[in-house]
Amino acid sequence: MSDGLTDQEARQRLLRDGPNELPVSRPRGLWRLLVDVVTEPMFMLLVACGAIYMVLGDRHEALMLLGFVFVVMGITFFQQRRSERSLEALRDLSSPRAQVVRGGQVLRIAGRDLVCGDIVLLAEGDRIPADMELVESSNLTVDESLLTGESVPVDKPERGSVFSGTLVTQGTARGLVIATGARSALGRIGQSLAALGGESTPVQLETQRIVKRVAAVGLTLAACLAVTYGVSTGDWLHGLLAGLTLAMAILPEELPVVLTIFLGLGAWRLARENVLARSIPAIELLGATTVLCVDKTGTLTANRMAVSQLWSQACSYDCDRDSAIPLQEALHGVLEYAVLASHRRAFDPMETAIGDAGQRLLADTEHLHADWTLVDDYPLSREMLAMSRVWQSPDRRERMIAAKGAPEAIIDLCHLDASHSAAIAQQVTAMARSGLRVLGVAQAGFAADALPGNQHDFDFEFLGLVALQDPVRADVPQAIAECHAAGIRVVMITGDHPSTALSIARQAGLESTGGVMTGAELDALDDGALSARLVDTSVFCRVQPEQKLRLVQAFRARGDVVAMTGDGVNDAPALKAAHIGVAMGARGTDVAREAAALVLLNDDFSSLVVAVRYGRRVFANLRKAIVFVIAVHLPIVGLSVLPVLLGWPMLLMPVHILFLQLVIDPACSVVFEAEPLEAKAMTERPRKPSTRLFDAAVLARGFWQGIGLLGILLVVYVLSRSVSGSENVARAMVFTVLVLSNLGLIQVNRSWAPTSLRGLRVVNQAFVWISLFTLGLLAAVLSIPVISQLFAFEVPSPELLLGGFAATLLGLAWFEAVKWALARQSLGRA
Repeated sequence: MSDGLTDQEARQRLLRDGPNELPVSRPRGLWRLLVDVVTEPMFMLLVACGAIYMVLGDRHEALMLLGFVFVVMGITFFQQRRSERSLEALRDLSSPRAQVVRGGQVLRIAGRDLVCGDIVLLAEGDRIPADMELVESSNLTVDESLLTGESVPVDKPERGSVFSGTLVTQGTARGLVIATGARSALGRIGQSLAALGGESTPVQLETQRIVKRVAAVGLTLAACLAVTYGVSTGDWLHGLLAGLTLAMAILPEELPVVLTIFLGLGAWRLARENVLARSIPAIELLGATTVLCVDKTGTLTANRMAVSQLWSQACSYDCDRDSAIPLQEALHGVLEYAVLASHRRAFDPMETAIGDAGQRLLADTEHLHADWTLVDDYPLSREMLAMSRVWQSPDRRERMIAAKGAPEAIIDLCHLDASHSAAIAQQVTAMARSGLRVLGVAQAGFAADALPGNQHDFDFEFLGLVALQDPVRADVPQAIAECHAAGIRVVMITGDHPSTALSIARQAGLESTGGVMTGAELDALDDGALSARLVDTSVFCRVQPEQKLRLVQAFRARGDVVAMTGDGVNDAPALKAAHIGVAMGARGTDVAREAAALVLLNDDFSSLVVAVRYGRRVFANLRKAIVFVIAVHLPIVGLSVLPVLLGWPMLLMPVHILFLQLVIDPACSVVFEAEPLEAKAMTERPRKPSTRLFDAAVLARGFWQGIGLLGILLVVYVLSRSVSGSENVARAMVFTVLVLSNLGLIQVNRSWAPTSLRGLRVVNQAFVWISLFTLGLLAAVLSIPVISQLFAFEVPSPELLLGGFAATLLGLAWFEAVKWALARQSLGRA
């Protein structure tokens, strides 16, 4: 039983019982996606146009139109399904995790893979992933308010039961899984977890408002156009067809799809970089982040602790320098009681390092006590930054108490005099200046049966210091330099000694000229004084979790957009208060993960910088896509309205707009989403959080590009009609130039640099394939007589086609001129 299930047994039980998840929390299925596509306004308009063609007796036109309907539906369905699959992968990543014993090894697995019979290790901050019977427990209390409504945590003795969805608030335990999924207490009550990605983001809300307004205006104009055409010509069916065509031209139905795909695939791409987006709005805000508040251990450092030095007043030992010689007898007690003050099954890397050092340096001595029994322990608290564990040896009635913690807390427990305390503090400072994390160690004996309620009541004897080393990650200095170049300030918040914090800050490349602020100094400042100190202070030490919350609120009050990292239960308020809470995925508690918007799956600071880069990329590419949508729709709308007002024949029909949709939709959702970040994007200041997606720069760029293209198309129509004398030839020329110009608009807007040279250097495979597909379809439409007749085209002469190509080049020149002029104007304002 102690070795847990084998992998084969676990797989068999998973097949038998199914995954440990609640069935109602699954995403949209294929049928729901299909219904969503069929009920889109564009689909309804296309069906209406097909019906009108049938009434007019143009069966071929109607059938082709309906055929195109299914093509557009297929593209939309494929895009949404792709986005949904990426969200499914994120849901699997964001499910609760569990630390289990399988085959004698401790593994961390997704909670959905738990099976009955698994042995699960629980610690403070864990969300219990299944119903369990406790095999062992130590000071275990559980918040069961999710099930019972009772807010007071419940003490859980050995052999007691704990239930899925409840929260470990204190202590550690080992539990045997007895029920999973729908068979658990949570499943029987019918609770479910909120599905990831269900909320509307600020950008989505803004887009919904824009789409509704444009749709309302478009339908009004379409109705007016239909009435005008019907009154002026007496042909009400063709008037209705003209109105529906205008409605199709105006309706920006790509935008909601574009947003869904951009944000969904953005979250999926982040997950591939070991960053889990639990809240989609966080992706939008990443590009606006101005302050990153990070902890030290495991984020800036490698979280691979090792005991570096041992010290007592009699002697010292350097684990690297003195590794060839045995540990001095005078230091045996220091390491012995440091091991006893740690958990035997350590969760914390620091305790693991102490245990490893004990096994190595105290081997073959009487100072390792595998036969001692744990009686009780006194956990770390805000009031006392030290923990004590009470042991009973088989051959003695007296209990032995081992304590470790912050040196000042251990000095306090030992009630040392001023001179003794000063000597220890001097040694602590010397070690901390080398970037070492220093712990004090003490011992006590206690003869009475009833233990006191406070560890202060023991008569402790100071033994010495243990210094641990956790090196700065190799990629952290470069990542921090990249943040500084991007105008993002990095602030370190840690519980370590001031000298340790300052040393690590300098190694990591953090700004440290403003000195260090301790938690005690923080408490002594009012809000105004704290705000003044935040201007040049970037290193905070001896900080308690509730003080992290105050720091986050203070940065927010200054107008900063704050990203905050955390891993503990008490970090949850600060993670919630930050604009973007970031939890540690490897060592963080489930409570921290649930409170956070992002989870760093590998606890790596450089992953956070990657997330910021992706955030800037998503927002920038969304703006490019919107410019393209505006620039494309303006000439389509103009070509739908102006012929009616000028008494010309209809230039664009529903089938033409459908063809254009085959270019517009993939371009927005595939080409622009796949576009890499601009070369200089990470050397610019963060955007203001108030920056809107549809701001003046986006609207102006799209408007001027679209108006210029409309003017060119009108000239092409007039000249083609004059030269050829045929409406169908002129219509074919206008459509050809419009399609080619659409591809030109994509190329020009791939980059907002003053010229498009970058776009030519960077290959976008999606754009290449869409361009080839579009050109192939256009060639088929112009060269195959049956299709040309359905489009009401006649093949232009080579001379006209050459002129159309020249008009396309003129359009490209206009697009480039607009981009250059607006870039110069923006540079002038800056």
